[in-house]
Amino acid sequence: MTVSATFSVALANETATAHLMADLALLVGPGDVITLSGDLGAGKTAAARAMIRYLAGDDALEVPSPTFTLAQNYELPFPILHADLYRINDASELEEIGLSPLPEGTLALIEWPERAPDALPSDRIDIALSHRPSFGSAARAAAITGYGKAAAQVERLRALRQFLENAGFMDSGRARMPGDASTRSYARLTHDGGTVILMNSPPRPDGPVIRDGKSYSALVHLAEDVRPFVAIANGLRERGFSAPAIHHADLDQGFLITEDFGGAGVVEGDPPRPIAERYEAATDVLAALHREVLPETLPLTPHASYAIPVFDADALLTEMALMLDWYLPDRGAEPTEEQRTEFTTMWRQLLVKPLASPRTWAIRDYHSPNLIWLGERTGIARVGIIDLQDAVLGPVTYDLASLLQDARIDVPEQLELALLTRYIKARRATDNSFDPAGCAELYAIMSAQRNTKLLGIFARLNRRDGKPQYLRHQPRIWAYLNRSLAHPALAGLRDWYAANVPPPVS
Repeated sequence: MTVSATFSVALANETATAHLMADLALLVGPGDVITLSGDLGAGKTAAARAMIRYLAGDDALEVPSPTFTLAQNYELPFPILHADLYRINDASELEEIGLSPLPEGTLALIEWPERAPDALPSDRIDIALSHRPSFGSAARAAAITGYGKAAAQVERLRALRQFLENAGFMDSGRARMPGDASTRSYARLTHDGGTVILMNSPPRPDGPVIRDGKSYSALVHLAEDVRPFVAIANGLRERGFSAPAIHHADLDQGFLITEDFGGAGVVEGDPPRPIAERYEAATDVLAALHREVLPETLPLTPHASYAIPVFDADALLTEMALMLDWYLPDRGAEPTEEQRTEFTTMWRQLLVKPLASPRTWAIRDYHSPNLIWLGERTGIARVGIIDLQDAVLGPVTYDLASLLQDARIDVPEQLELALLTRYIKARRATDNSFDPAGCAELYAIMSAQRNTKLLGIFARLNRRDGKPQYLRHQPRIWAYLNRSLAHPALAGLRDWYAANVPPPVS
């Protein structure tokens, strides 16, 4: 028997329909199928149009009914197919017009699915729309049913709608925000003249076992749910740093409504380049954070706490193994067991010093996409930190490398060195025992570690996840890696990389 989940909502007008479709858009993606059923004039096209416009971020986008064209394609954050089967007499006709099978990697919105029920996938979401004339000419009712694997999506949609209702944001305007490489998704809500951020952060699915009965995400201490975000954000704010305030939270479901820092970044231009003043402030944030003695456990709720995981040798080595597992095979250089052993042995030796150094909160993705400029604030509070759920207890130079060797944009070497010097001077100003040469060595080691990992991550995002856009960053990562390998402490590793690691395709 096919698993299903159903719930119904009353839609007072087209705005309410648009809100429903925007909420659903947070939970679906390429490969999902949404069918829209109901009588003529029930609002099927209006619902499809609302979702397409939401995903496009354009309320004025022309989205015609595909009644006569049968299908309309859109290239938005991902491919979308909008089809109308009203003129289909038999499911066999779908093959003739390219709708059977449905194209892979595409979100399909299908009106009049009852015209070809045998052609529908078993995993799908159906929205059955009907008139509610007693509540007004624009009023509708929607019965949303998830079949098969889509049942979980419908249950999550129900939970999300309940969360918004309880928090008082059901009638808020929704605007899509770009996501990241994770399973999280975001919307900007407009409410009472202001804005907040809705975060949908479902529990991380456990991947295949890599070692010791644990998945990759468990081994490298990636956040499994939304609790670390809440704990770290609160901890940073208590110490004068700008992390989003948490207005409403459902820790079990993974829904948050947080402060909106806006969209001012720390880069400018096309291609984007660092704004020196803002990078200086972001560097000062790290120096200020690293001067503090920070707790290893943070309060989460009145009755629960969160222990920050330690970024240990196994986690660091597991990250770097991505280069062996994904990047090298992608470049036609499948590593031998001997090469793997050499790689691990060298890195274990190099990591001894960083792991013996004082630990701090390593935010872990402290770079331009996750830093918001808050110009109305002063000092270190001008830098808003928005991606912090994967924070660990690790070496101070890890976040410094994330910032000064930004994976997404080119940071000129002269600016990198100036900011590294700025950081060292700031640390020396309050700690006469701070070792500049030792800091520079640890910076080289941790930047080489991070860039090694990133070569593998971007290859994996391409091969496994179908996200080739990340490959364009590999030449930059390669250039950063070679800057780091120039440090005398990494001479042996530099020679090994030169002999065994081919450069990316530029």
